Amino acid sequence: MTSWRVGRSLLALGITLALGACAVGPDYHRPAPPPAKGYLEQGPISATASAPGPDGQAQHFKQMDIPGQWWTLFHSEPLNGLIDASLKNNPDVAAAQAALKSAWENVYAQRGLYWPQVDANVNSARQKTAGTLASPLSSNAYFDTFTTAQLSISYSPDLWGANRRQVESLVAQADVQRFQLEATYLTLTTNVTNAAITEASLRAQLAATQDMIDSESKILDTTKKQLALGDASDNDVAAQEAVLEQTRAGLPPLHKQLALERDVLAVLSGLTPDQDVSAHFTLDGFQLPQDLPLTLPARLVEQRPDVRMADAQLHAACAQVGVAFAARLPNIQVTANWGSSTDQMHNLFGSGTGFWNIGAGITAPIFDGGTLKHRQRAAEAAYRQAAEQYRSTVLSALQNVADTLHAIQSDSDAMAADARAEQAAAHSLAIAQRQYALGDISQVALLNAQVTYRQAELTLIQARTNRYSDTVALFQALGGGWWNRQDVASSSK
Repeated sequence: MTSWRVGRSLLALGITLALGACAVGPDYHRPAPPPAKGYLEQGPISATASAPGPDGQAQHFKQMDIPGQWWTLFHSEPLNGLIDASLKNNPDVAAAQAALKSAWENVYAQRGLYWPQVDANVNSARQKTAGTLASPLSSNAYFDTFTTAQLSISYSPDLWGANRRQVESLVAQADVQRFQLEATYLTLTTNVTNAAITEASLRAQLAATQDMIDSESKILDTTKKQLALGDASDNDVAAQEAVLEQTRAGLPPLHKQLALERDVLAVLSGLTPDQDVSAHFTLDGFQLPQDLPLTLPARLVEQRPDVRMADAQLHAACAQVGVAFAARLPNIQVTANWGSSTDQMHNLFGSGTGFWNIGAGITAPIFDGGTLKHRQRAAEAAYRQAAEQYRSTVLSALQNVADTLHAIQSDSDAMAADARAEQAAAHSLAIAQRQYALGDISQVALLNAQVTYRQAELTLIQARTNRYSDTVALFQALGGGWWNRQDVASSSK
């Protein structure tokens, strides 16, 4: 009993030393937010211009929080359903969740080193003593079975905080995986939304192009009739054929892009390309959000998953400096063993078979050829590298938001101009239709007015598409509202 009291005292002393010890190396402090007050050199944008026609409403920037399901602001039920299916079935999200789980299991494993390590073992062996030697047994037998049962305890007090720094580093790496999951989630929802918008745009472009082909075909037929009557030349027919074939040549690329977008939507939702995606999209099935979020740069670094990942990587690198520093300092090892050894199995743990030992040792590196010193210097250099990578990530995030704001403002101006052009072409077509009804113009003139209108319509379709796509880009650039969602577990502390 006295020996066990001594053992418990040694272990208690070791644990007390570990808990009360310092953690060497730098303590981590998050970098200060960027000093920028805004994103654009000319100052903040108050609102984007309005334009006539569909999706021509003005968009206003506000200091507002981003909803976790930001895509619902486009008011498309097919899109909402497809994104829900994608979040459930996409393998990238599942892989990111598994990576997060693995990272936290590594944290739990490292925390286990805070406690004494206890092992039990039983060994049994039969042996024969050489006849030329005296038997070691009291029975003078030359054959014996030797059995030992032993409980071993070892403990290394975390005097310098090496294990605490290692745990700190692993927790930071788990945070990296957490924000990698958020980035995967944001990328997936953004890609699905953009693919849906692109599909809608392609369907509208196909319809407008087909209308142009129909009109140009009628113009060609009329021109051929005029040629037969002597009112047109071969050059007129050839020119019209060239225009028609050039327009027709635009159809295959559009069909190709549409097929590719359908494949993208299938794979993003966890399907194979040969499986049908039930959702189909048109531009009129979306509603352009009129209120757009615009958070300050100091808040942006809290919202962007890539910035938070870089911050967590910097934290992990900082903790590794402490791990490398602690490796250069003395370490204490406390051990204890208790067990029983006998030549007769039934007598195991019997009277006189017990043994025990308690020990403690100190190990200190004296000479290692500079290995530990250079490992510490390498950790410090990696810390500085992570700091610069964090700074680069922040600058890229600010640029991303600024570029998106420029694009949205440009989209608004382009939308207004293209909408006016489309309305002018529509007005011209309406006049041509009335003139044709009165016999004041030829059918060719009317058809040319229709072609002009369809060309303006195609340009407007692209302007509408750009406005939707860059609005999606703004939600992504500002972090996507992951802090407001509860549909996917983000951590498992």
